Amino acid sequence: MEPLRIGVLGAARIAESAIAVPADAAGHRLVAVAARDRSRAEDFAARHGVERVLENYADVLADPEVEVVYNPLANGLHGPWNLAAVRAGKHVLSEKPFACDPAEAAEVFDAARRAGVTVLPAYHYLHHPVTRRLLELLGSGELGQLRAVETDTVIAAPPDDDPRWSLELAGGALMDVGCYGLHLHQLLASWAGGAPRVLGARAGERAGRPGVDEWLDATLDFPGGATGALRCHLAGEDMRFAARLTGSRGEAVAASFVRPDLDDAVTITTGEGTRTEHLGRRSSFAYQLDALAEHLRTGTPLPVDDVHELATTRLVDDCYRAAGLPPRPRSTVRVR
Repeated sequence: MEPLRIGVLGAARIAESAIAVPADAAGHRLVAVAARDRSRAEDFAARHGVERVLENYADVLADPEVEVVYNPLANGLHGPWNLAAVRAGKHVLSEKPFACDPAEAAEVFDAARRAGVTVLPAYHYLHHPVTRRLLELLGSGELGQLRAVETDTVIAAPPDDDPRWSLELAGGALMDVGCYGLHLHQLLASWAGGAPRVLGARAGERAGRPGVDEWLDATLDFPGGATGALRCHLAGEDMRFAARLTGSRGEAVAASFVRPDLDDAVTITTGEGTRTEHLGRRSSFAYQLDALAEHLRTGTPLPVDDVHELATTRLVDDCYRAAGLPPRPRSTVRVR
């Protein structure tokens, strides 16, 4: 399969594990990178074999050899630069959340449809065998009818100057880690009689950062009667990425559904007893890049579409409103 030709916007920490390492392993080309600080881009290029360092993000979009743009910028910059990449005729792999609000997300998807390019929000967990196994257990009937979903996504606090603490840059616990839990709730709609809705939420603001959630808990329900519980924390004492699916016949617990490279265990309990399956610690980022490459080179469908992604974005806003916090504002940055 012909290698993807990838351009990278910025030299964020996530870019190493999310794109540079899996691209190298799969033989894809990192064609170009640009960053606000050129020295950071040069360092990133030297460490990961990027072919050239360009002056700014716009130059990456204008590079004729770049066919896929990877966007790991601050949350508030995802939407504007995703839209600019689409308008430049590039496919986009964007870190989540890939827009600040549903309207911005719809604008990017509509532009991509008109341009005939693919936009993939980087919910990488979706492509890993751990997640596929959870869906198989529901599809096979082994767990019975879905009764409850619980997700717990927690990381240690980023530095005080990290953009994830900035309201203007669409920061907060829900935007950074909680959105994975909402994405999984939305993914389960086919086994729950339809899409989830937010019943209520509560949150705690980061000290000195009004409107920015340090933690957020939400309750949801589904048309078929199942319940949902979401917990997320951006300043926890440890790292947790657990998901529990409870059905009428049993339950399945993924120890680390967002980061299965840390723990790939899925523990299944039914009337037949309890067993633990290990689905492999290959990076979910690697599976994600495989899925994008196969889609672009052979037309293999991606596991979700823009309808699912827009629904997740709406759930994010619903949680913020239910918790008494403002939905994230759109960035006023000028893309040039």
